[in-house]
Parts: sequence; C-alpha cells; structure tokens
Amino acid sequence: MQDQYKDALELIEADHKKVKSLFKEFESLTDRSKVSKKRVADQICQELTIHAEMEEMIFYPAMRGVPGMEDLLDEALVEHSSAKDLISQLMGMDPEGELYDAKVKVLQEMIEHHVEEEEGDMFAKAKKSKVDLEALGDEMEAFKSKKMASV
Repeated sequence: MQDQYKDALELIEADHKKVKSLFKEFESLTDRSKVSKKRVADQICQELTIHAEMEEMIFYPAMRGVPGMEDLLDEALVEHSSAKDLISQLMGMDPEGELYDAKVKVLQEMIEHHVEEEEGDMFAKAKKSKVDLEALGDEMEAFKSKKMASV
C-alpha cells in the first residue's frame, strides 16, 4: 500500500484503534469540560462516518461472495445503520444536553461489539479469500484520504 498499511485489514484495524483511543479520551473528560467533550465526540462521529462509508462502498462489496461472509456483512450493515442514527443525534446535540454522555457510551458499546465481529470472523474469512487485500487497501486508503481532506 502507498502509506503505512500493508492491506485493507490493517487499515480497518488502525481506524478501530484510533476510535477506541478517542472513546477513552472522552471517558477521561470531566463534566466541566463540555467544549472538550463536544470536540472529541465530533471527532469520533467524523471518524466513524468516514470509516463506515469506506467499508460500505469498498470493503463490504469486495467481500460479497466470499464463503460464509453474507450474514456477517448484512449484520455489519445493520450495525452501521444503528451507529449512524446515534451519530446523527449526537451531532445535533449540545454536550450539556440530557443523555449526551449516555449516547456516546452506547455508541462506544455498539462499536466495540462491531469491531469484535469484524476483527474476528470477518477478518478470518477475508484472509482466506482470494480477494487482493493489498489492492483493496490502496483503494480504501485513497477513498479515506479524499474524504478526510474534504472535512
């Protein structure tokens, strides 16, 4: 790949780690740091939005047809939809709003579950597939770079 990732799975995993660290940062903030909470939550939402779009447009379609992958992909799409709903709510909220922290926490739990499934079953099947994960990673990285530059 053109950057620091060997293939599509490494790129996805790096995104997962980044968001995990942002959730940890959010958890460490106090109630008095509303501006910081909003900044970190917005960054989480932005990262997740671009990541989900990248997976939905490039990674998941490339995985269709891989034996045993259909149900995992369908479930991942439903999980993405639920996360997008929460992201939309958070983006329109004030960090002092009722349930703001709770919604961030629920989003975190949803993402942790999603990551476990992706990095477990889905990655194992992807590694055994005939899909060129390096080429796929290049395409995903180019997509992500373009999206991040337009934010």
